Amino acid sequence: MTALDDLARPAGDDDAVGGVPARLVAAPASTEEAAALVAAARGLTVVVRGAGTKIGWGRPPRALDLIVDTRRLAGVVEHAAGDLITVVRAGTPLGDLDLGHQLLALDGPAGATVGGTVAANTSGPRRLHYGTARDLLIGITVVRPDGRITKSGGKVVKNVAGYDLGKLYTGSYGTLGLITECVFRLHPQPQSQVYVRAQAPAADAAKVRTARVAPAAIEVDSRSGELAVLVEGTADGARDRAGTVAELLGGDIAETPPPWWGADPWEPGGIGMKLSVPLSGVPDLVAAGAAIRGSAGTGVLYAAAADAAGVDALRERCTRLGGHAIVLTAPEHLIDGLDVWGPVPGLDLMRRVKDQFDPEHRFAPGRFAGGI
Repeated sequence: MTALDDLARPAGDDDAVGGVPARLVAAPASTEEAAALVAAARGLTVVVRGAGTKIGWGRPPRALDLIVDTRRLAGVVEHAAGDLITVVRAGTPLGDLDLGHQLLALDGPAGATVGGTVAANTSGPRRLHYGTARDLLIGITVVRPDGRITKSGGKVVKNVAGYDLGKLYTGSYGTLGLITECVFRLHPQPQSQVYVRAQAPAADAAKVRTARVAPAAIEVDSRSGELAVLVEGTADGARDRAGTVAELLGGDIAETPPPWWGADPWEPGGIGMKLSVPLSGVPDLVAAGAAIRGSAGTGVLYAAAADAAGVDALRERCTRLGGHAIVLTAPEHLIDGLDVWGPVPGLDLMRRVKDQFDPEHRFAPGRFAGGI
């Protein structure tokens, strides 16, 4: 009897990805069990699922035999507070991490898992100060499509030995293997978080960026016309710097963020896009007339599009501003008619990487750019 026989169950009505139903679902509880499962599933097409908060992102898989559910791969393996690092299993929800006076500075949807956050390279408002998953990840354990366990990086921040496979797996949408553990760099938990909310144009974000206030996030929302800034630090220091920001923007200091902070601007089941432009292009993009929310400090924003024409219009505007746009999610009946990824530089190289890591193209087939 194989690990597939031991762990797999028939898929239920909810076990589908992008409208494509699975045949089987299996939930390994360790890296070794996951490796045995993947090795036993040779010949089957596989999609990895965590909490399912981003399971509809990307294109539907061309085929789906097995969903590997990571939610039993949960918990903190190690927390070295003195070294500011933690080792976390991939199925651990971000919201469940309790690291005392330290934090893993990744913002994600409610319930999002560590592995899903890395696989989709998602980030939230605080990416301005702390960076993205790709920046905070310093080590990774992955089960490759052939069942072999691969480790990269280590448990020190300055680790330059060998090729950094963590960067490769981050944002790969599960097309190169199953992430089982991640090693992250941590930051001290700030004593205080203070928000400044202002009815101000996106262009005013430049005032905050050039002032000596070290904002953790600068967010803009096109629907409310608000600009909001997060300032962190000691209680007195954060309050003083927030006062400077409030004076610059003509805004008010608040203890809590605005309701749109970090929220998707699209309705459930709608078309959601990720837009990236140079900072100088943010005001122009926000004025596009769509529902847009995101970082006026990094130029990474999120938008709702009404239809395929709306997708094309936002992509054209991003391109004209020197950026790019992708469709994160769309209704099943519309996804086939949308150009999800747009122009993708380096696509030939990406295909060669896929061929090397997953020669049979079993993992998340067709979900990534160029049909990878």
